[in-house]
Amino acid sequence: MFKRNNNAVIAAIMLAVLLLLLITVYATASVNEAMRVSARAAALYQPDTGRFIYSKNGKARLPMASTTKIMTALVAIERTDSLDEAVPIAEEAVGTEGSSAYLKEGDVVTMEELLYALLLGSANDAAVAIAYHIGGDVEGFAALMNEKAAELGLSDTHFVNPHGLDDEEHYTTAEDLARLGAAALSSETFREICSTYKKTIVTEERRRTYINHNKLLKLCDGAIGIKTGYTKRCGRCLVGAAERDGVTLVSVTLDAPRDWSDHEQMLEYGFDTFERVTLAEVYEYSYDLPVEGTEGKTVRVGNTDELSLIVEKGEHRREVTVDLPESVPLPVKEGDALGEVRFTLDGEDVGGVRLVAMESAEEEKRGFFDFLKGLFK
Repeated sequence: MFKRNNNAVIAAIMLAVLLLLLITVYATASVNEAMRVSARAAALYQPDTGRFIYSKNGKARLPMASTTKIMTALVAIERTDSLDEAVPIAEEAVGTEGSSAYLKEGDVVTMEELLYALLLGSANDAAVAIAYHIGGDVEGFAALMNEKAAELGLSDTHFVNPHGLDDEEHYTTAEDLARLGAAALSSETFREICSTYKKTIVTEERRRTYINHNKLLKLCDGAIGIKTGYTKRCGRCLVGAAERDGVTLVSVTLDAPRDWSDHEQMLEYGFDTFERVTLAEVYEYSYDLPVEGTEGKTVRVGNTDELSLIVEKGEHRREVTVDLPESVPLPVKEGDALGEVRFTLDGEDVGGVRLVAMESAEEEKRGFFDFLKGLFK
């Protein structure tokens, strides 16, 4: 009797697991079918959660063309003290194959102009000029790029040049490129440049206007970049990003005949799926704590930080736990941490905010007669 019931339980568990697997496979297949992405490889990434909402051949090593320049710009920004830094143009940068800023040997331009030429105009000569200025030569700069890739955990990415012209040892994956794009956007300088549609730079020697090739800036609501790329071998490559209502998404396609529509589809799907939920606004939780050894005296505490997170849209079960002492001893300084509010969402701990003193409270000074009164109480 026991054996029969035990077998029935095992069978029920196996059926439940099978149904769960089928649901997961069906959901993934439904997303893939709904997307109809033309790219050989693609990824849609949500940086706050570190989650890939969509991935198609996302771990396949492929060439990346000029999306390489995301890393070139990030390394340059991190290793330059000022955007006004003067950069002499090396002979090796002049006449580099492909898109160009028409730099001349002996020119001296600012790092800011080179970055705009790099990210908006996709200028290969600007990429080489940056490489020689920071890394000493192309090989030295590529070593810095690979060092940064390792730091970011991009284990399937390898650079041999700063511009992305074809080389068998120059490759990445859609997922690695999405992580790189997210890391680059954390730089305010990079974010500002890659989201600019048009930039004119005027100096005593010349006037240059750089136009951003990224059509997503006009096609997609909330678009903030990031970089296009193309060679015959690589096909059309694109790293995009957009932000709406506090949700940031990074989209990537490699070798995509319909890259613009691919990105529009992915980004719209992402924004339809996720939202930012605020769990605690500043001073939303505040309390009066009794002060030890006093009659009726209290100290006000509250949260000075906000807490929000990215979740899938839908109903969620939220629970709040407040951890505070029954009373506090003096003295209390404004800003002292005296408690905490923690939150769970659907049974999972998702973080908390500190409750800090919103005012200071000192021990009252006692006079001689107060001392005597205390003795005779």
